Amino acid sequence: MSKIVKCPTCQKQVEWTESSTFRPFCSDRCRLIDLGDWASEKHAIADEPLPSSEEPLYFKNDKSDKF
Repeated sequence: MSKIVKCPTCQKQVEWTESSTFRPFCSDRCRLIDLGDWASEKHAIADEPLPSSEEPLYFKNDKSDKF
């Protein structure tokens, strides 16, 4: 039994099977649109903000030239 999912880009129904080449996308076009959205930072994975400071974290309390 195959499962039906929606294409993340165009919402078209896609059958989730081994023969579905671009799953979860319906086509290579939709896959590339999604990739472009990630590359242009339209999509992002949420994370906690970094603490604000004047120096990068790896320099705090370390006066040596080593990283």
